[in-house]
Amino acid sequence: MSFSHLAALLPADARCVLAFSGGLDSSVLLHQLVSWQRQQPQLRVRALHVHHGLSPNADRWAAHCQQQCQQWHIPCEVLRVQVDARAGGIEAAARTARYQALFSHLQPGEYLLTAQHLDDQAETLLLALKRGSGPAGLAAMPQQRQVNGHWHLRPLLNLSRQQLEAYAVGHQLDWIDDESNADRRYDRNFLRQDVLPLLQARWPHFSAASARSAALCGEQEQLLDELLSEQLAQLTDAQGALHFPPLLACSEARRHALLRRWIGERGGAMPARDALQRITDEVMHSREDAQPCLRFGAHELRRYRERLYWLPRQHSLSQHSLTWQPLTQPLILPDGLGELRASPALAELRQPVADEQVIVRFQAHGYHHVVGRAGGREMKKLWQELGVPPWQRERIPLIYYNQTLIAAPGLFVTRAGAAGETQGWQAIWSTP
Repeated sequence: MSFSHLAALLPADARCVLAFSGGLDSSVLLHQLVSWQRQQPQLRVRALHVHHGLSPNADRWAAHCQQQCQQWHIPCEVLRVQVDARAGGIEAAARTARYQALFSHLQPGEYLLTAQHLDDQAETLLLALKRGSGPAGLAAMPQQRQVNGHWHLRPLLNLSRQQLEAYAVGHQLDWIDDESNADRRYDRNFLRQDVLPLLQARWPHFSAASARSAALCGEQEQLLDELLSEQLAQLTDAQGALHFPPLLACSEARRHALLRRWIGERGGAMPARDALQRITDEVMHSREDAQPCLRFGAHELRRYRERLYWLPRQHSLSQHSLTWQPLTQPLILPDGLGELRASPALAELRQPVADEQVIVRFQAHGYHHVVGRAGGREMKKLWQELGVPPWQRERIPLIYYNQTLIAAPGLFVTRAGAAGETQGWQAIWSTP
């Protein structure tokens, strides 16, 4: 048979990783890759099976996938994941966990292949319509996209399920059926079993027409990307923050388009239209001294000094207190903040005296005298002068000797902690 749909997406020496569920679709794609490999000996193929643990048959499915791959001499690894149904429902949570596991197990230069087909595309478009999505959502699933430097390809996207079934029967393939596919409580199953058969009975080419509509929406989004990319780059700084005042002079449509692309570049899901309006009303137009914060799932949007920041939701560490003893050993900081090391290379801090403990906290109040600044400062004023956004202030390790603030590594040293002419040391904060 012709493998033109694979050759159009993959070089002959590609290193392919198939997301192999063991179902009809991925079984067909695996068989096609194995068959194509016989014609292209330089092609490399391996499989990843994501074990969600949601079905009592999950272990049996994993064993089937490993056995099938072994029969065709394809390496297969089983990835076990935990699915949190509170994160947007079981369907969305399982999909998120699956892709996180797949992309985290890719090696440099590998392509990820998944087996979505034409009817899946029609379902995705209908789900986007149900959500009231704009062109980005209605573009449904692209045949190829880049994620974290890896190509994610969908070679079967132009083939119908009926074609895949005919291929599987013709090549006597063996596949498994997920019993959850019969549960109409899930939106995609409801569409697959109750809605699409009616639409295709009336309009036999409905799935193909839906795919064309999705492709046209994708082209419009790509054109907007090209037209807006220069302005967005000019407004985005090296840390990814967005300088927003120029957006307020734009039309609402342009402002929303720029915000969507900026959020997308940060890895966020496309916000609804009312959420974009809230960004304008509640964040951009809020008082200058306000600290607005909008939450979007696992992320939050904040404002500081005419810039918008898209951030993971963070925990306050204001109540944490760590004793650094001995100083010759690194101190591991909580919540993935890295570690502190004491270096004698630079005499920046005085050595603690016998009755002083070195303590690391994440909160400071009161009035402090800082080396290099005339007079004292309230802590809030000092953070402002240093340009530290409010949400970072309780996640910066502060070094104390007992109850006396000594330093914030890399930011300031207080006069009470300065080494002066005496022997001293330097605190080095290494972040991930």
